[in-house]
Amino acid sequence: MSVPLHDAPDWLYLLREYDALYRHGSAGGSKVIRSHRRRVREALSAIIEANSPVEARKPARLPVVAHLGRALDLARRGSLDSMGRSLERVAPLLTWELGYSKISRTLGNKYAYAEILGPRGPVQASDLILLFAPNTTYPQHSHAGIEESYISIAGAWSENDNAVYAPGSLVLNRPGDEHRITTGQLAPCLLAYAWIGPRERLWEPGMTFTVTARQSRPRSR
Repeated sequence: MSVPLHDAPDWLYLLREYDALYRHGSAGGSKVIRSHRRRVREALSAIIEANSPVEARKPARLPVVAHLGRALDLARRGSLDSMGRSLERVAPLLTWELGYSKISRTLGNKYAYAEILGPRGPVQASDLILLFAPNTTYPQHSHAGIEESYISIAGAWSENDNAVYAPGSLVLNRPGDEHRITTGQLAPCLLAYAWIGPRERLWEPGMTFTVTARQSRPRSR
């Protein structure tokens, strides 16, 4: 059974927190990142304005969700306190997934994502949250036809060994960009991220592993 978004205030306020992330953060002088932020805001504004339906999904947990409480504690210590509290209110309703038909036991115990808004809901419309345990490596991968950005809510992380990103930092990956994520050793990492792309790509992003001579890599088909 679905209800209008404006009749589901916890989900509505969480979407407004997402909007604030992309509205008030800095683009660091990058026109590309500024444009991406604007597109995410416009998509969120249209969904909120349309009073899109919220369709309850069956909640599901995975091993890494045991770290969610600590991640939310860390979020409440900084400038993203309001985001952490909004997420905490809907946490029991989240459907945590792996997204891969085959995944190593190690990664399966240290990673999961939960969709907040998208083709499958709960808010019918491509925002997700992603959770990593401490000391996690998410192997090299890319998403064909999907532009994505990550913003850390809690915990430090690195992409492609280029830098260490603190909460509030945004990293943008253009369609097809390969990226590998590692997280700190002492605390979990909670990332909010947005996907922008054709509906058919968002519905079936094709998260699968391909095997190379030296390692397995998750790639989008």
